[in-house]
Amino acid sequence: MTKYKQRQRNLYDPKSKEVFNISRSKIDMFLQCPRCFYIDRRLGLGRPSMPGWSLNSAVDALLKNEFDLLRKKGQAHELMKQYNIDAIPFSHPDLHIWRDDIYHYVGASVIHQPTNLKICGIVDDIWVNPKKELLIVDYKATSTSKEISLEDEYKQAYKKQMEIYQWIFRQMDFKVSNTGYFVFANAGKNRPKFDGRLEFDLSILDHKGDDSWVEPAILKIKKVLDSDSIPPAGEKCEHCEYRKLISKKE
Repeated sequence: MTKYKQRQRNLYDPKSKEVFNISRSKIDMFLQCPRCFYIDRRLGLGRPSMPGWSLNSAVDALLKNEFDLLRKKGQAHELMKQYNIDAIPFSHPDLHIWRDDIYHYVGASVIHQPTNLKICGIVDDIWVNPKKELLIVDYKATSTSKEISLEDEYKQAYKKQMEIYQWIFRQMDFKVSNTGYFVFANAGKNRPKFDGRLEFDLSILDHKGDDSWVEPAILKIKKVLDSDSIPPAGEKCEHCEYRKLISKKE
């Protein structure tokens, strides 16, 4: 087991003039709990790590391969036609960087000049419509017998994720559609035998994004980072509630 250590790198220093990276996932953490975010980015004590979702990563890789074959040909996927999406996979020389195929954990990024924070996000895919608008696409793997929806409470973070990507690409001077798409790969569980394979049903859900909240959130993040006071916990933060209960028992 790896010994948990206080991180000494990638810490925010209010006195530094260097650009500081804030990933899409850290923005999500800030929205969940400013306290956890501060303890992570200022003090180097991140939340306990979770095991990697290797099956999800495999689905992502296979979907990318499938859409990349069509990207080279400038053709739409049959699934896009099925859902009446008038678009094709977007080709760009920096796509491998935006998708972070080189594993630098940065992806698409832009420096927010008012705060000197570099906002970063790793996208799964981008399509483009006849209006030359980019359509942000995110792949999701799941296994459920229920109707797939974006209305579950935990899936609200999916929407925020997409809206951050839309904001980033607009700051990069691309024309971006408000509509983005989630491609769900749903693994079936009703086959009589496993036979060493999973079978997935693919579906697409659209989301009309509104990124107007992103810049105000970045300004709040900067204010919290510059402070020497640890902010209050988020109302529904399980991590902070757990720490509170442990401290009482100790």
